[in-house]
Amino acid sequence: MPHVPLLARSGFATVLFALLFPLLSCSSKPDPNTLVMIIESSPTNLDPRVGIDGQSEKIDNLIFDDLLAKGDDLNVAPGLADRWDIPDPLTYIFHLHHGVRFHDGRPLTSRDVKWTFDSLLASKIRSTKAAVYKFVDHIDTPDDTTVVFHLKEPDSTLLWNLSDGALGIVPYGSGDEMTQHPIGSGPFKFVSAETDREVVLERNPDYWGEKAKLARVRFAVVPDETTEALELRKGSGDIAINSLTPDTVVTLARDPRLKVERGAGTRLAYLGFNLRDPILKNVQVRQAIAYALDRRPMIEYLWRGEAEPARSILPAQSWAYNGAVPAYEHDPEKAKQLLDTAGYPAVDGVRFHITMKTSTDPNTRLMVAVMQQQLREVGIVLDIRSYEFATFFSDVQHGAFQMYGLRWIGGNEDPDIFEYAFHSSKFPPNGANRDYYSNPTVDALIDEARRQVDPKLRKPLYAQVQRILADEVPYINLWYLDNVLVHTSRVRNIQLNPAGNFDFLRTAELAP
Repeated sequence: MPHVPLLARSGFATVLFALLFPLLSCSSKPDPNTLVMIIESSPTNLDPRVGIDGQSEKIDNLIFDDLLAKGDDLNVAPGLADRWDIPDPLTYIFHLHHGVRFHDGRPLTSRDVKWTFDSLLASKIRSTKAAVYKFVDHIDTPDDTTVVFHLKEPDSTLLWNLSDGALGIVPYGSGDEMTQHPIGSGPFKFVSAETDREVVLERNPDYWGEKAKLARVRFAVVPDETTEALELRKGSGDIAINSLTPDTVVTLARDPRLKVERGAGTRLAYLGFNLRDPILKNVQVRQAIAYALDRRPMIEYLWRGEAEPARSILPAQSWAYNGAVPAYEHDPEKAKQLLDTAGYPAVDGVRFHITMKTSTDPNTRLMVAVMQQQLREVGIVLDIRSYEFATFFSDVQHGAFQMYGLRWIGGNEDPDIFEYAFHSSKFPPNGANRDYYSNPTVDALIDEARRQVDPKLRKPLYAQVQRILADEVPYINLWYLDNVLVHTSRVRNIQLNPAGNFDFLRTAELAP
């Protein structure tokens, strides 16, 4: 469940990029059979049991198949398993698709599924992903196409944790060699990888599902935004997604050889509070800060409209989303009243100081400067402390902060996020409840929801959790960022999904 700083890269890159536009030439001729996708960093590990960074999981999802898939409503759907049965809360029976083969020609059977999970549970492969399956007691394989998961206790998140991007199935007996040469059953086959340079995949002509139309995909690692934009402009790069600043996207959209695709996304930007802090533990103070902030100008001018206001940590596409919760529209007078009631009258226009920690990214500091001005209008002095990201994130993990800003990427797509981020048993290092939020009623609702298998019974429980969180404001949910994809005109049939992964490469094609 990775986090990243609230805003993207330096605005300086946009200025430099604009200055370099007249110097560009389009003399390079792209390979007609290879789509070049630009990514910001190399995947850390393409063994789907190990890699947890965004690039690894997104590329793995093209090489490997999971037992289940995800629909645009962020609910589970058939994958390698055509169907499944839940005869009781401790037993899940999956029926595999017939005729699936790995890229080396071996048939994919229940034995491979069992090995994939057993290698984690028995620590044959060391990975933090093993914790996700802590409630799995053992797995049976009564025949080649049937897999039975037996649980120690009910776990309603199991299906989600068997779906796209969670854990792709590897061949029986696979060990550490899967890191260097991954073999899956997905629509693309691994060809080669060079750290900090590229990953190359080719179409799997024997794929059991809808076959990819692209013959080859080269993921080119370009960590610098200016270079990335120039590669797109020249045509030596074909696609980039969610890696360009809004200003750069606006500039690129003017180029007739490039196209911009936008779609609603699930990435959440939020502000976190340290609820052990003497000031911020007061719920009226947190509510006042929420009323004091005006998200509209930040969305309009900083994000160029590429975001939507958020009311929940869950995205609106989620089946468990509850939009009928209190909303904190911009209301400075309401904020002042709450601060007065909380016992913080203004003295010479100042009520108190709060320190907010951020990364050193210039755009992030710009956004926080806007917040600083808005809070000053209600008497709160926001002191900004900027750090290199690793230092900043370490401070957040260790509770050394009053306020901070981060994003949820992917981890907030399932209601399991409520346990991970808000249950009192998940204070660091046991989870991501870094704000030290504790509410016995919320704990009980989350525990009950995890025990329920039927979504119809889980949904009202999660709706109640969202109402309580909206009232008590352990987070301020700022906005959901749109998925923004820039591509050359030779790329066709792009189909974005809310998760913003690389699944569009399954349907994309290159014009002759």
